[in-house]
Amino acid sequence: MSNIWKTKPLSQLLHESEESEDGLKKTLSAGALVALGIGAIIGAGLFSITGLAAADYAGPGIMISFIIAAVGCAFAGLCYAEFASMIPVAGSAYTYSYATMGEFIAWIIGWDLVLEYAVGSATVASSWSGYLGKLFAAFGVSLPQSLMNTPFDTYTLIDGTTHAGFINLPAVFIVSIMSLILIKGTSESAMVNNFIVFLKVTIVFVFIFVGFKYVKAENLTPLIPENTGKFGQYGWSGIIRAAAVVFFAYIGFDAVSTAAQETKNPKKAMPIGIMGSLLICTVLYIIFAYVMVGVVNYKEFTAGSGADHLAPVATAIEHMGSMVNGVMVPEYPWLNTTIIFAILLGYSSVILVMLMGQSRVFYSMSKDGLLPKVFSQIHTKYRTPYKSNLFFLVFVSLFAAFVPGRVVGEMTSIGTLFAFILVCIGVLVMRKTQPDAPRAFRTPLVPLVPILGVLTCLGMMVFLPLDTWIRLIAWMMIGLDVYLYRGIKNSVLGNADGQGNDNKTYRITAYCGLAMTAILAVLGYVHHLDVVAGGSTTNLIAFSGAMVIIHLAIYIYYLVKKAK
Repeated sequence: MSNIWKTKPLSQLLHESEESEDGLKKTLSAGALVALGIGAIIGAGLFSITGLAAADYAGPGIMISFIIAAVGCAFAGLCYAEFASMIPVAGSAYTYSYATMGEFIAWIIGWDLVLEYAVGSATVASSWSGYLGKLFAAFGVSLPQSLMNTPFDTYTLIDGTTHAGFINLPAVFIVSIMSLILIKGTSESAMVNNFIVFLKVTIVFVFIFVGFKYVKAENLTPLIPENTGKFGQYGWSGIIRAAAVVFFAYIGFDAVSTAAQETKNPKKAMPIGIMGSLLICTVLYIIFAYVMVGVVNYKEFTAGSGADHLAPVATAIEHMGSMVNGVMVPEYPWLNTTIIFAILLGYSSVILVMLMGQSRVFYSMSKDGLLPKVFSQIHTKYRTPYKSNLFFLVFVSLFAAFVPGRVVGEMTSIGTLFAFILVCIGVLVMRKTQPDAPRAFRTPLVPLVPILGVLTCLGMMVFLPLDTWIRLIAWMMIGLDVYLYRGIKNSVLGNADGQGNDNKTYRITAYCGLAMTAILAVLGYVHHLDVVAGGSTTNLIAFSGAMVIIHLAIYIYYLVKKAK
């Protein structure tokens, strides 16, 4: 059997979870994990892309979208809880896949998690920038729009002229600050996060309580707008597409599982942290969405500049007042500013948790030899993977500075859904291969719950826009390039017998790459047909074609080179 399907022994994973002098420090309790999860969940979905998803896809039916997303999330959460209690090791879905489905699948999911955590934090940072502009505007200060929008975003000046942005500078700022806090230490990060979580949950309740009186029935009617004739634009197809778009907001409990190696009693604390944060936030999501789309017509969420599109709550609170001479006058002006300030703090905690999850995944992959050792080097004083934090400071900043929030948001969603699917499959595999392994928490109704989790997440992935699929396949192909060039030959598990990885491992990887190339070619052609019909832009056609040609050459080269 090829080394590509080798699994990491459960005994080895448990040994790695034991604290050592040069390992990660155990400082987190079950309560801290719940706060960590709430810190990631509340913010990303409520405060950023909810408005875009409502305006473009679901209308007032965004509430139903959150329920659909929560159902799929609950199935995946139960599977995550079992794995986290069995395998309390940093790395989340990557580690779980390594233990159940082998190194190749673990690499795929580890590379995919970059979309979930790193690109996800870029999404939130982009929205943070929009709210920062709203806060300064409340004090009569207008920040330069060219420095708050990416080159692909546009904004309109008072004279009616439209301009393209240059760089989203505030997004770079907040990513840098949160990365430096993480380098200082997880315990310090958790204390900062706990304070922010308490503050923003309080503000969420205040927003709901105050906003209820401004909900207008006409803004909620019809609950499900009629489909425009195009798939995914309103109607039930739009409801499900919106569910897939906002799904990434639920990655809080997923980020909790990456901190297992830093948890005091992970077998008990992890299930509590995962399911507790999920349950609390799902209820808040639905109520909050009801107030938000009830206060202001959903079409208003795409008015203004690109930065405004990612600040829907600011748009809503501007409509909490009464009309005076045709002008909306807020009844509680102090509340508007307070809520925006709390949202900025809330976003900060979301970015912090996502960046922490990303650095911990790369820490595990580096320890396994699949990535350079620089990602697993621990600071002698703070005992954190500081070089990994510095790398993602730069990587995420570039995404946040130059890529529009809608694009990175949908990339995060599809990456998250893919990760959840593999975790659900992993529970089925582990129950078959290691049925007697100790489990502090067991997923109920196996195999029903994992299968429903797979079907729900896959169903939402299918409803995401075509360009999101193209970016996912292209990103995974780049990941296979890295695995072929470096990961296989440096794998600790693959070289455990002293003989190294055989040529069959390279060939299987190359064949998978060819399959992805074929999928990308088909998606590129379908995208071309959509462009001809006037439904898309031409930006991705040349990119897809270049990726297909280059990777055909790469994978054929490896197949010829490793033929014997």
